[in-house]
Amino acid sequence: MERRDKINYYLDIAQAVSQRGTCLRKLYGAVIVKNDEIISTGYVGAPRGRRNCTDLGYCIRSRLNIPRGERYELCRSVHAEANAIISASREAMIDSTLYLVGLEMPSGEYVRNASSCSMCKRMIINAGISEVIIRDDKDNYRIINVRDWIDNDESIMGEFGY
Repeated sequence: MERRDKINYYLDIAQAVSQRGTCLRKLYGAVIVKNDEIISTGYVGAPRGRRNCTDLGYCIRSRLNIPRGERYELCRSVHAEANAIISASREAMIDSTLYLVGLEMPSGEYVRNASSCSMCKRMIINAGISEVIIRDDKDNYRIINVRDWIDNDESIMGEFGY
């Protein structure tokens, strides 16, 4: 048996974490790792104590036909990246790596061109995370240097979505 490479190992864990998600559109899982140690995990879901979209049986953003990457103030959920960041100390996250996996609901296919939304990008930058690794399929992924999000600030250019 061939041993799974380390990046896909952590992406596999992020994918398992995503299964706790409660979004009706997409399930995301995030794992923050530093020095080969998991610092925290996060998945998509409503804030503690609030009803999830799975409980309500609908997504307001879907009902309003809001495209991916826009109008997150209407979303009931806290994103996977944000939940992982909330659960860790900033000191532990300095120069860490965030592993991210997104799955389409209900097909279970990987989200094409998955990325963090603009709000999560800002949180990742402020948390001190140095790179984000995003799964494209079972074995392939992209490595993003967070410095690129600082240098190529989409908010200045007025870009929407992702």
